[in-house]
Amino acid sequence: MPISAPRPQGAGRILVINPNSSLAVTSAIDAGLQPLRIDGGPEIVVDRLSSGPPGIATQADADSVVAPLADWVRRDSADAFVLACFSDPGLHTVREAAGGRPVMGIAEWGLLRALTLGERFGIIALSPGSVQRQQRYVRQMALQDRYAGSWPVNASAEDTTGEGIREQLAEAGRHLVARLGADVIVLGCAGMASHRRALQDLIERPVVEPTQQATAAAIGAVLLSGG
Repeated sequence: MPISAPRPQGAGRILVINPNSSLAVTSAIDAGLQPLRIDGGPEIVVDRLSSGPPGIATQADADSVVAPLADWVRRDSADAFVLACFSDPGLHTVREAAGGRPVMGIAEWGLLRALTLGERFGIIALSPGSVQRQQRYVRQMALQDRYAGSWPVNASAEDTTGEGIREQLAEAGRHLVARLGADVIVLGCAGMASHRRALQDLIERPVVEPTQQATAAAIGAVLLSGG
């Protein structure tokens, strides 16, 4: 069942899907989206893929959720979807399954937002494996010239939901700024959502929380869908 309490219908519904099975990560995503739940706006529902892995740690993990996500989206009646995993697993497959309804990947929208805030973005990653996937994705989006790099904190997605990791996240951000030349920081896991404001103060650079950005884009797409 979705974590979020339903809102009155009228302005459409956005389904934000956590492709892993972690309740803690799903709760962090849900809390991070609260500022976007506005009167007259679309209902925002956050749910998880209960059959998914506890975290998307490898490319195999990302590949394993593509078919279940596509099946879910094909059956669901939401007006727009957000894939709340920084690997954007199966983004194009899920878009096909959505039949023309908007599907937003959080990595894609997080990086696009970062481009508007500075010249070079850096990504706080979970692990060295995450860094490799991020490097591939940046190349696919042809953003190499704006990419300072990624830095791992060697943690699981669920680890990043608690306050105990905040200073470690801040250290990764400071490294990206001081050593790699980033002037914007992107949080490379949906579980990091609750840290955005605090990290922005600690790092003293703009910090992008990608699920917020993808959901904001979905809200715009739903509100503008009538013309």
